[in-house]
Amino acid sequence: MSVNPQARRVLSGMRPTGPLHLGNYHGALRSWVELQYQYECFFFIADWHALTTGYEDTSALQDHIRAVLVDWLAAGLNPGVATLFIQSHVPEHAELHLLLSMMTPLGWLERVPTYKEQQAELRDRDLATYGFLGYPLLQSADILLYRADFVPVGEDQVAHVEVTRELARRFNHLYGREPQFEEKAERGVRSLGGRNSTLYRQLRRRFQEAGDTEALTRARALVQANNRITVADRERLLGFLEGSHLSILPEPQVLLTASPRVPGLDGRKMSKSYGNTIGLREDPDAVAQKLRAMKTDPARARRTDPGDPEKCPVWDLHKIYSDEATRRWVSEGCRSAGIGCLDCKKPLIDQIVEEVRAFRRRAQEFEDNPDLVRGIVAEGASKAREAAHQTLDEVRRAMHLRAD
Repeated sequence: MSVNPQARRVLSGMRPTGPLHLGNYHGALRSWVELQYQYECFFFIADWHALTTGYEDTSALQDHIRAVLVDWLAAGLNPGVATLFIQSHVPEHAELHLLLSMMTPLGWLERVPTYKEQQAELRDRDLATYGFLGYPLLQSADILLYRADFVPVGEDQVAHVEVTRELARRFNHLYGREPQFEEKAERGVRSLGGRNSTLYRQLRRRFQEAGDTEALTRARALVQANNRITVADRERLLGFLEGSHLSILPEPQVLLTASPRVPGLDGRKMSKSYGNTIGLREDPDAVAQKLRAMKTDPARARRTDPGDPEKCPVWDLHKIYSDEATRRWVSEGCRSAGIGCLDCKKPLIDQIVEEVRAFRRRAQEFEDNPDLVRGIVAEGASKAREAAHQTLDEVRRAMHLRAD
């Protein structure tokens, strides 16, 4: 299956802190596999981001990068339709990060919700570094470099995308000023062609007069899909939709994705930091043993005690893996003490073990062919650099870092 060349662009990444687990898969990777056939997708392994909290020991970084990439491929990411690459293989990320840092107010970074939260959560690490403070700025550079239309996130990550939107707005305000902007934009509207010009004006009016965000989305798509206009006119028309400046760095939109709660073995969110994970390619016998020992509703101290599935982390896994009939059986059996906790876990163990086995089989094909994996990485970096170069060229021009 191929992707429409005019499809809107999606950008997301993962830090390579070790092999992926079920929380990574159901929290993000599974939705990426679906998105790659609906959008033009760029997915990257954020190795520079991994340094923000793990800079002291990087000895395992390359192993982690390879493990994450193989996990992606085993999960179904297709390099034939999505661009898969490693962040540090595209140095334009660093350059845009540097240029944005020149105009980013310090207070914007200090107020990012996760800044103080992670400092408190990771007290055992020295995070009083510029890299950690600048993490949201590098994240914004990642997104803006590819002029992503959408960033797939869960509700708890919307604030990160809003920072990126504010940075794009500030950049466009500072560097998107142009003499006779409106006159040039009007000429650009006419160059869209009769029907498209009329539609653009209607959509622009609906957004500016009524705040119709759907009209804004349609107008942006209309401009981006038009091959008759120049790059400069495209910037003008995108900016003209919202104000009187060039849209050099378009503001990305949030793409809310289904993000089910994946509990760890101790009931908290599944996370490597807590040591409560089940790896995508973990030994099946070890997976079964972990699940048998997984915490359940504390009210069920004895087999005959009734329980409440909503207070049991195993129930959250049933919501992901079990069909409606199994969930009904679990709920009724738990509340009536008709089944024990091990009875409840058995169908879940069977499902998860089979999923892990499938991951292991698919991953082995790539583990056995390292040249294929290296080729995927090289091709992805080449495609990513081509897109990144176009953005940097225009950013340099706007900041007068390049002679026209």
